[in-house]
Amino acid sequence: MKREHTPSYENRDDPRIILVLQGGGSLGAYHLGVYEALAEKSLHPHWVSGISIGAFTAAVLAGNRPERRVERLKEFWREISWPGDWGSSLPVQWRKVANMASHATSLLFGQPNFFAPRWVSPLLSTSGSADELSFYTTHPMRSTLRRLVDFEYINSHATRLSLGAARLRDGELVFFDNARDQIGPEHVLASGSLPPAFPPTRINGELYWDGGCVSNTPLNAILEDPPDRHTLIFMIDLFDKSGPEPRSMDDVNWRAKSIQYASRTSHHIAQMAREHNMSQRLERERGGAHFSGGARPPRRDIVHLVYKRGADQTGDSDAEFSRWSIEERRQAGYRDMKRVLELAPWKRAPSNDMAPASFSSSGEQAQESDMLVHTADSESQEITSHLHL
Repeated sequence: MKREHTPSYENRDDPRIILVLQGGGSLGAYHLGVYEALAEKSLHPHWVSGISIGAFTAAVLAGNRPERRVERLKEFWREISWPGDWGSSLPVQWRKVANMASHATSLLFGQPNFFAPRWVSPLLSTSGSADELSFYTTHPMRSTLRRLVDFEYINSHATRLSLGAARLRDGELVFFDNARDQIGPEHVLASGSLPPAFPPTRINGELYWDGGCVSNTPLNAILEDPPDRHTLIFMIDLFDKSGPEPRSMDDVNWRAKSIQYASRTSHHIAQMAREHNMSQRLERERGGAHFSGGARPPRRDIVHLVYKRGADQTGDSDAEFSRWSIEERRQAGYRDMKRVLELAPWKRAPSNDMAPASFSSSGEQAQESDMLVHTADSESQEITSHLHL
């Protein structure tokens, strides 16, 4: 039998809210729904970290005041998609065909206010210019970012912003951060410069590609400089590492992308939690100064939520920008995050009579300073909380 357990940390000051947004092209509309649900509860992030489309979302959030963010995000998705929602009324099998046609339109004509095809193939280019090393130009997105993002507001440090990009020279994942860098449109574009579709972006003499070339989940920025108080991290992934065996070449395409871009996120989170919990437990055993004088160390909670694509989606869903697919993903993000907020697993701590999933493999209970990982399954009503040791 489970018993409600109310830990002492529930009465502390509100936690620092951090939003970590994975890359995934047009799947990023899921982020919009997630943020809508957070905003309804006034859970506005103090820090947003993003890669690729997650970087675009992060920039819109950090570059607008809280009361304008949802509408700005909706405007962003309206601007970068072709008008028309006729596909939403089709049955699933025909909507999948419509999605394939939408993807073909994107390949041929690009997306408004996002990218446009080069009418001279880069395979025929002889200039050697870095800006021509791609099949599309992203000049339209630079203008879109300037319209929808207040970069002065970003650089006022009202909300911390971290954008991950891959440095071409050495293949390292680096983060542009408004805590130390003056952020402009080029930093956002760098994080989303996915080759060979988009050209690399040059910043201070260095060329950068999409951070997803190295790791598609921008959690590293948080690990390098964690807040010194209770922290609640919402980690929103767009690719699922788990999935059924493929039954068609379209399935093969999707599973290959999912495995590649999921970046072993679950393993990464578990390893990070183990390192944090081990260091905290060693510190407690030593009776370190961090725990002296009755001061309690900061608590960490990670809520991991992964988008599950619908039956009408194709293997190229991440490059399919139809208005009906965008709305479907937005609704999924809103529904999934709303359920997570209703369950609020970070407001409970493991006790001896709670579910075994709330414990480490050794059966130990969580201490107030430990990091707990709460994994939400968007296809069920359950959230499992893990203590990794």
